[in-house]
Amino acid sequence: MRGFLASSIGVMCAAALALPLTPPAAATTAGAAPSGARSATVATAPRTSSEIPGSTQSLPLTPLTRDRALGPAAPEQGLTRDDVRHFSLVGVIWDNPDTVLHGSVQVRTRATASGAWTGWQDLETHNDDAADPGTAERTSGRVRGSTAPLWVGDSDGVEVRVRAEGERRTDETARGTRTATAVAPLPSGLRLELVDPGEQKLTRAAVPAGAPGATEIPALGRAATEAELLALRGGELTAAQRARPYIGPRPRIITRRGWGADEKLREKKFVYTKKVKAAFVHHTASGNGYRCSQADSVIRGIYRYHVKSMGWRDIGYNFLVDKCGNIYEGRAGGVAKPVLGAHTLGFNTNSMGIAVIGSFGSSKPPGAVLRAIARLTAWKLGLYGANPRGKTYLKSAGGNLYRKGKNVRLNVISGHRDGFATECPGWQLYRKLGTARSTAARYQGR
Repeated sequence: MRGFLASSIGVMCAAALALPLTPPAAATTAGAAPSGARSATVATAPRTSSEIPGSTQSLPLTPLTRDRALGPAAPEQGLTRDDVRHFSLVGVIWDNPDTVLHGSVQVRTRATASGAWTGWQDLETHNDDAADPGTAERTSGRVRGSTAPLWVGDSDGVEVRVRAEGERRTDETARGTRTATAVAPLPSGLRLELVDPGEQKLTRAAVPAGAPGATEIPALGRAATEAELLALRGGELTAAQRARPYIGPRPRIITRRGWGADEKLREKKFVYTKKVKAAFVHHTASGNGYRCSQADSVIRGIYRYHVKSMGWRDIGYNFLVDKCGNIYEGRAGGVAKPVLGAHTLGFNTNSMGIAVIGSFGSSKPPGAVLRAIARLTAWKLGLYGANPRGKTYLKSAGGNLYRKGKNVRLNVISGHRDGFATECPGWQLYRKLGTARSTAARYQGR
């Protein structure tokens, strides 16, 4: 009996259906899950949930300088609150998404369980994951500038400070050379966002795998994956592609239902591009201080921050990967479809965004992360005939590296920094993308 592979299988919408789902007997031929991951065994009894909704507290920052008459233009702003409701993720937003915050943002939080305060932690001020210029999502009027979010765990107290950065400059005067320090103003409308991702208490229900409400899309072996490819795109493939399709076995993917997405938060409609020619790898810059059992909560927090605080239509990434190598469905619309994301400003069209949950500027990504990126790209890029070790051209929609309309030659598996001047996905992850490319190509049988 043939079911269907749904996009966000908790959303009962025929438009969300993407691929035929191979019966469980065939799906169980896939390899074992990476170390630390959840079981890869196909569940014929998907989880149902009793959910506690999340919430967002949005608190305006106030001047911390002695001259409070400066008001919103004060070069240092912040607040201290020890009476807030529980939260687990923090970020700072401001009015204009085109305004860059030249300075530093630091927070410290009080753990609910112990009452102890953390040390000061930095928030990444240049949050360059964004929708393309001119798109409906970018011009909605709801979008705001933001830092990257930071996962802090269950907390009930917070202190934040935002400091403008001084820029030294040298001026020639009649009396000679003079060096001065100019302080750029902070963005207007600075607010601290405290996000409670809510809870999802999961139980088991006798619902067939693949039905609405399923929490995961099971892994498939190579033969079953190739059969799905032919069923999905057979009429578009050449005779050579039909004879030897280069596609990796479909990996296990935890659905939006599986990580507890509140589908009432996002916009209802889905937006698609024509194909998937490239994959951009990101990190969420939200820190590595989470357990893999908490990844669902971290994703719910990021989702709420993207939609409620930053003003996007949905979570920005097409997929997420935790540090144990589990793969999660991101933006709704169908895991096999070319869903338009908001991840690489200027290059969201005909691409997909994969975000590794964590920060990898100085921390090395676990091997399970690289294998998950390779498995996911080998499958998803294989659906559209892309070679993970190859190059492709994408047309820039505008950004700080490439002007609008320029055709840019990129690696099929690129880092965020390849399309935009940013440190994302962190040097330690970026330097390992060559390994992911060669492994993905091997999974495709190249």
